[in-house]
Amino acid sequence: MPHFEVLKSNGDLKAILKSAFDVNLDISGSWGYTQKLATVFTVSDVPLMQLEHMFASMRAYTEMNMILEKKERYGSINLNELQREQIVVDHLIYDKVTYQITAMKEDIYASFIKAYKEGYGKDTFDMTEHFNQRKKATLERIEVHWFEIHKVLRVN
Repeated sequence: MPHFEVLKSNGDLKAILKSAFDVNLDISGSWGYTQKLATVFTVSDVPLMQLEHMFASMRAYTEMNMILEKKERYGSINLNELQREQIVVDHLIYDKVTYQITAMKEDIYASFIKAYKEGYGKDTFDMTEHFNQRKKATLERIEVHWFEIHKVLRVN
């Protein structure tokens, strides 16, 4: 299993997301690796679970693609929520969410797409084998994200 760098934010998470993804989120804190390094959501028009998934996807894409050398980058990055629990610590409410992240090296993914496009519909193309090989080439990680959400939950 490859090692992915733990991202640092130095208090500028909102600016990082704006620069990297051109999104404006009312967000602070850190990348959510632990409860103490939680991502803090303050206001959102987006449903909370959707916002958490969107942020977790941006974190995974940053870790697995943006900061890596071109030959080491992953594409086809997908997240699936496996588990969720709400935890209260010192009067603060957190969502601790576990995601399954799947991805494939970009160059390998591109070769599978090319093979699919060239082979689809031909008698010689074994679609079952093609997808079996894709599955074998897919990396799977399990990652936990901590989100501080008590400010989003407050009703004025």
